[in-house]
Amino acid sequence: MTEEQVLQLFKCLADRSRLRILQSLLQEDMYAERLAQRLGVTPATVSFHMKKLEENGLVTSRADQYYTMYTLRREVLTQPVLELIGSACDGRSEQERRDEAYRKKVIETFFEYGRLRAIPAQRKKERICLEEIVRALEPGKIYAEPELNQVLLQFHEDYCTLRRDMISEGLLKREGSLYQRVL
Repeated sequence: MTEEQVLQLFKCLADRSRLRILQSLLQEDMYAERLAQRLGVTPATVSFHMKKLEENGLVTSRADQYYTMYTLRREVLTQPVLELIGSACDGRSEQERRDEAYRKKVIETFFEYGRLRAIPAQRKKERICLEEIVRALEPGKIYAEPELNQVLLQFHEDYCTLRRDMISEGLLKREGSLYQRVL
């Protein structure tokens, strides 16, 4: 299911009359007039709610002589809520797009011609900048401190702060005067 379908399903279930209809259909298949009588509402009201329930795949209808019989689709309702939420992957990809747009904006704001203009004061923004800088280091390679300083100096003159913050953010690992990229 898409995110929109899951959202519509939950909206559909968030109505007392529809829940009462589903409770009745749980016991047996029924036609609109009988449901109206049982719930104390008009057949038009039942028809309105049945349309919503059908649109969301919760019930099916079939012609039975002069009446329309409604049947509960139990398989939809027995699907775990976590599974439904997980199937709405549009939300995750939308969040990923927002995160990527934010990341890009931060990099454009703080980097100019590949150099860091200033070390951001906000930790989230600094983390993004440090992640960008650490990409200049080879994964698995062990750097001596002077060698690492030269790489960091290409990005900003305060290489000591960059190095210290990369270690505290878990992007660099330090053993004595040797450093290694973690990511």
